[in-house]
Amino acid sequence: MNIKSFVKKALKEDLGRGDLFALVFDSFEAKARLTCKDRGVFAGRLYAQALVDITNCEITWKVEDAKEIAPGDLLAELRGDGLQLLQIERTLLNILQHASGIATQTNRFVKALDGADVRLLDTRKTRPLLRSFEKYAVRCGGGSNHRLGLDDALMLKDTHLALIDDLKAIIQKARKRVPFTATIEVECESIQKAKEAMQAGADIVMCDNMDLEQMAEVVAFKNKNFPHVILEASGNVTVERIADIAKTGVDAISAGSLIHHATWLDFSMKMEPCHGGR
Repeated sequence: MNIKSFVKKALKEDLGRGDLFALVFDSFEAKARLTCKDRGVFAGRLYAQALVDITNCEITWKVEDAKEIAPGDLLAELRGDGLQLLQIERTLLNILQHASGIATQTNRFVKALDGADVRLLDTRKTRPLLRSFEKYAVRCGGGSNHRLGLDDALMLKDTHLALIDDLKAIIQKARKRVPFTATIEVECESIQKAKEAMQAGADIVMCDNMDLEQMAEVVAFKNKNFPHVILEASGNVTVERIADIAKTGVDAISAGSLIHHATWLDFSMKMEPCHGGR
């Protein structure tokens, strides 16, 4: 779903069969101010702009995506038909607060890494139909995206592996059938399984819920025998633990909590009628 379609559907969800206030109040010229009441990282401008663009209103932004914000900061000023401003208010705030919450949560992990040479990844643990939106917010917070769906990389998780007797044979078969540019990742819960996945030809090996010592041993084996393989750590990734995980030498760390543990930031929109022309 493209951004314009997304915001149209989001607004329609709120409008339903029409805004009842518009039945009892005449159209009027108004202006509004979006302000921040929280501290964090701003995101959502791309989607919010698309929402405003489908109305007859105008918005002047005071902050860019990925910028840090603090209580009292002016985020944007709007002007236009007052009834339309009232109609987009909740959808506009929902978009910005949700995205900024994810960006802020992601940025906490980025700061905890303290410049470590490792990529911070999200997961497919996203809200239904919001994947592109939520992964965009992760990028605003300084993170990177893991695969967007089942179609852009082959990942063999524990549920797949339970059906597979010969991992090497499956990977060889996949090489002939999946797109040439698609990578193959195998989820491994032990050092032995990680070694087997590398020997079977995996491009990426996930160290799933391993402790630090186990990850370090997998890294050492990979560096010596399969330096081209990418190692990803996942499971029990917290702000407090992520720096230690990075020190094991893995190439990437993924955490679903970047999205599903994010808390919305608090923004407000205050409106007043205009006196005179636009």
